[in-house]
Amino acid sequence: MHPHLHVLVVEDSEDDMLLMLRELRQGGYTLDAVRVETPEEMQAALDRQAWDIVIADYTLPEFSAPEALRLLQRQQRDLPFIIVSGTIGEETAVAAMKAGAHDYITKGNLARLLPAVERELREAEERQKRQAAERALRESEERFRQLAENILESVFWMAEPLSAQVLYVSPAYEQIWGRSCESLYVNFIEWMEAIHPEDRQRVQTSFFEQALTGRYDEEYRVIRPDGSVRWIRDRSFPIQDASGNPYRVVGIATDITEKKHLETQFYRAQRLESLGTLASGIAHDLNNVLTPILAISQLLRLNESKLDTRSQEMLKVLEESAQRGANMIKQILTFTRGTSGERVPVQVAPLLQEVINVIQQTFPKSIEIQHNIPDCSSSDRSLWCVSADSTYLHQVFMNLCVNARDAMPDGGILSLSVEQCFADQAFTQTHLEAEVGDYVVVTVADTGTGIPLDVRDRIFDPFFTTKAPGQGTGLGLSTVLGIVKNYDGFLQVISEVERGTQVKVYLPAIEGVLTQFSYSEKQFDGNGSLVLIVDDDDAVQCITQTLLEEHHCTVLATNDGTEAIELYTQHQNEIRVIILDIMMPNMSGIELIQRLKEINPKVKIIAISGLPANRESALIAGANAFLPKPYTMENLLENLDKLITI
Repeated sequence: MHPHLHVLVVEDSEDDMLLMLRELRQGGYTLDAVRVETPEEMQAALDRQAWDIVIADYTLPEFSAPEALRLLQRQQRDLPFIIVSGTIGEETAVAAMKAGAHDYITKGNLARLLPAVERELREAEERQKRQAAERALRESEERFRQLAENILESVFWMAEPLSAQVLYVSPAYEQIWGRSCESLYVNFIEWMEAIHPEDRQRVQTSFFEQALTGRYDEEYRVIRPDGSVRWIRDRSFPIQDASGNPYRVVGIATDITEKKHLETQFYRAQRLESLGTLASGIAHDLNNVLTPILAISQLLRLNESKLDTRSQEMLKVLEESAQRGANMIKQILTFTRGTSGERVPVQVAPLLQEVINVIQQTFPKSIEIQHNIPDCSSSDRSLWCVSADSTYLHQVFMNLCVNARDAMPDGGILSLSVEQCFADQAFTQTHLEAEVGDYVVVTVADTGTGIPLDVRDRIFDPFFTTKAPGQGTGLGLSTVLGIVKNYDGFLQVISEVERGTQVKVYLPAIEGVLTQFSYSEKQFDGNGSLVLIVDDDDAVQCITQTLLEEHHCTVLATNDGTEAIELYTQHQNEIRVIILDIMMPNMSGIELIQRLKEINPKVKIIAISGLPANRESALIAGANAFLPKPYTMENLLENLDKLITI
């Protein structure tokens, strides 16, 4: 059964049209036919509906078959076009066919019309299918091209390993490899030549042996022409011919440099976490070691008048060294745990002078150190005070100085200064982290290499460093920023490549004159008060007992939590204060506090620990005070005095 057929007839004779339509109806077609005689009529018919075929007389009074054919071609309408005429010769017919007509039939031989129409309809259908397939292919290729050319972190490629030929590579190759696509088409092994020497043989072997099997999947490094290194994950998939044999591969090479950096940072963070755990354990043990050293030196100082000058000097060195060791442990814990310490009024100028003293002794002589530090001996000492922990501020300034030193490998000038600055409303509008008020400003400046503009925004990112591998962790400036922000301050960085860098540390100034610690251990007299000491470290227990007995306290001591509960139960009415360590075997200090509070909610407890991080948990459990080891004699006696007199 033939389909319904829409026929556009270009003919000036109604009778001739009817003869042609009769031939088609006899062939089984249902027809919808329109006759036109002019270009305008034909254009109107084309605009009105779709047509299956055009049958045209060669010559009309106002139109012709060649003109009708050109009209279709101008509008890119691919319709079967058959000329039916009795007025042209063979040469004209051949010319018409060359111009694009599909067939020529004489009006005297209309029997050929039906077969010609059927043939041309079949061919038109095939052309339409082919064109649709070609259009789909072009669209698919365009989608692939857009995908390949707009994904900049991956290179799409197609190659024939057996003939060592690259058939396609996406433009991202130029960005990732740093080489032109054209050069790769010319030299197939260029991409392999760019692979890091340590990876090249492995990748080359894998590619030629595994690519056609579908098992090629490698990670490797490429060295760009500028010397920078990128990490690549490259994998391919085989294409098979009609016989099912792989002959070509397509692949995708993805830049995973950032992923590798993140992995490195993750592993480094894990190492730091392990280091933090290790440091906590070491800090606890070292603080237990330093506690009796510091306490003994302070006990000996009570009889300082009986010592000669040399012995007094050695005693001072002993005490200062123990305190310095405690501060070093404190810094390690800050680095691994990220705390900001206990905030007290701190004079910045003397602290900065201590930093200068250290770097003058340790930095290369090729670095000239200049400083502008005000004299803090004046009566208005509050001008240079901030609320902070001196140990952590010391770390901030040292980190900045070390960075400045590293920026001047061939020497230069390192400048340090401190001044007071008032931030007004206009200043806060240009420095969003600032608030109106007084600031102490510490400036650390160098004449080094400077910070390139493209990395300036990343210098405070954790693990980001411009130093060579193994020469920097990328944690110095992030630690600086964290500490300064904890103290409600902010940083300002000004840098120019090959001219140097200036870092300003803004810390809020505090009001009120800095008061020195005025409590004297000689003021305390235990007057026979009973104190229970619970500490598993014999040295700490012994020196604490000696200290208290020196100040007329009566002491019970034990190194076990269970025994401590028994002692307290027996002497509950006599024991005025309990001094207990947080980290003990069998029963922790926290559990001991809770058990003692159950016996007597009003029991007075001083918790001590080699880990400052235990402060909060101890106070929450019910301790009245917390002292980090190694504590000074003054701190212990002051807290003891407060609790006994309550």
